[in-house]
Amino acid sequence: MTVLTSENDQKPRKEGGRSLRASAVVTIGIGATAAVVVAALIQAAGDDPVGTALSMSVPADYKQLIEEAGNTCPEVSPNLLAALLTQESGFNPKAQSPVGAQGIAQFMPSTWETHGIDGNNDGKRDVWDPEDAIPSSAKYLCTIAGDVKDVPGDKQDNMLAAYNAGSGAVLKYGGVPPYKETQNYVRSITALANKPSGGKSATTTQAATAISAASQQLGKPYSWGGGNSSGPSTGTCCSPSGRSGTAIKGFDCSGLTLYAYAQAGIALPRTAAQQYAASKPVKPGDVRAGDLVFYGTSPTSIHHVGIYVGGGWMIDAPRPGTKVRYSPLDTMTDLFAVGRPIPQHNKEI
Repeated sequence: MTVLTSENDQKPRKEGGRSLRASAVVTIGIGATAAVVVAALIQAAGDDPVGTALSMSVPADYKQLIEEAGNTCPEVSPNLLAALLTQESGFNPKAQSPVGAQGIAQFMPSTWETHGIDGNNDGKRDVWDPEDAIPSSAKYLCTIAGDVKDVPGDKQDNMLAAYNAGSGAVLKYGGVPPYKETQNYVRSITALANKPSGGKSATTTQAATAISAASQQLGKPYSWGGGNSSGPSTGTCCSPSGRSGTAIKGFDCSGLTLYAYAQAGIALPRTAAQQYAASKPVKPGDVRAGDLVFYGTSPTSIHHVGIYVGGGWMIDAPRPGTKVRYSPLDTMTDLFAVGRPIPQHNKEI
């Protein structure tokens, strides 16, 4: 057995009274796929356990700003924020549109007055300063995501449409409004943010969408066999301990991951072992938020799966009698592998 430890020296975030500091001790079985889980598995992910990586190419001066602001809320990722800034201004902090939108994030003066923040704490809110405008853009995206959260359709599309046309238009039309400019805006940003960085596995934006979807189910009860692409459902009978899910509407571990990735446009099979077979093993140093964490002693004996969220933690539906929650990676001692979902991909097990 190999024991890995890691200590996150960032200030810990609290969740339900427990620190999200990554000081987990993880025991990994030595086997054919053990190489995919090494010290990088428990690399620090900052204060926010749902942080995701920036894979888009952006100007060096703005990289750290985008990485930090892109984790303001689960609905926003660094890649999505980078794509939006590319579309808005091409990263030109002096950009000004014919209708009066200003700066790198193209805020209208009235919107800036309400939503602009002093991102660099210099005592000023300056729409022309990227250190203020970039975090303000992320904060505004999070605000309008809340405004349109109950609107039918794709939540990310609705959020982007609201950024372009206003939340009122999205609410009025029950989704992306029938404005050609707004529809093209949404398509362009989504395509850019989802552009793979070299592989066919889930993009960072898809991973962020899956994490966001899973986090919205925190507190839902565990149900053996419960959960599908539409959300929580009643389960089946019975778990190895004899617990039935037929009277409980909720998720089991693989039902939760299936649902979360369905919201990102990736169809996973039903069981944890099948999901491992539909994932690409992650190499040392490449583990990122949104990857699936598998437990078992072999590919065919995998019995649990969770969604890695950074800092040594995952979102999972642990077992009968519990609820969907954040769990440390060492919650079970047989961590076997980490994988990244690949659409319509199968692997021998």
